[in-house]
Amino acid sequence: MSDNNPIGIFDSGIGGLTVFKEVSRMMPNEDILYLGDTARVPYGTRSAETVARYSFECTDFLMSRHVKVLVVACNTVSAISLSEIRDRVPVPVIGVIEPGARAAVTATKNKRIGVIGTEATIRSHAYFRAIKAIDETVEVSGLACPLFVPLVEEGWTEGDIARLVAEKYLAQLKNRDIDTIVLGCTHYPLLKEVIEEVMDCITIIDSAVETGKALKSVLAEGPLLKHSRESGTHKFFVTDSAEKFISVGERFLGREIRDIERVRL
Repeated sequence: MSDNNPIGIFDSGIGGLTVFKEVSRMMPNEDILYLGDTARVPYGTRSAETVARYSFECTDFLMSRHVKVLVVACNTVSAISLSEIRDRVPVPVIGVIEPGARAAVTATKNKRIGVIGTEATIRSHAYFRAIKAIDETVEVSGLACPLFVPLVEEGWTEGDIARLVAEKYLAQLKNRDIDTIVLGCTHYPLLKEVIEEVMDCITIIDSAVETGKALKSVLAEGPLLKHSRESGTHKFFVTDSAEKFISVGERFLGREIRDIERVRL
């Protein structure tokens, strides 16, 4: 596998663009292919069998484009089928759970960590297992916040509605003396300011940032880092209409999305 091959990133939809944004910021010369399975989003309410099947189809699509590394930018897939994906492909595979878990264990002072995410991610206990594997003495509290995703996709990331929903959910964590919280869904970084306001004086771990760091380390060890000084190319694939992806995605990225193609998996 050449260091000039692209990085492949996939997600159930738009949320993984927070991972894409960090990867492109940290490694601006890398070529990146992003696949959003927008026709079948959300994955968070699907059965484990369905999530696994969808994730294998996304994996096969990107592998057919000869990616040098695969980033699973979906917490639900990372929780359910990451190990199976690793068994299917000959390239490094990076999920979003392990990097976030490591950062949270490093950050906590009182060993009480909260994890917020989709119903499927919380139900899988994947963050619980990942954190406990690093430090079994840490106390982990998981909380599903299913309304956060539609809030983000509607653009309601600030103001009264976002704050009231966050207060309603996060009240369950406030009385547990948590000093660190993991954003266990790639949509949630867009609500970071609201979450910080509601939780007050807490360390927030953004798994998108930590995944970008982990990816750069893996590529450096490969060695698979691209050495060209030219800016990398970015290609987007979606499985449904590109219009909403573009309108919401440009808000995620803070820039135009130009090269986009609708595909069938």
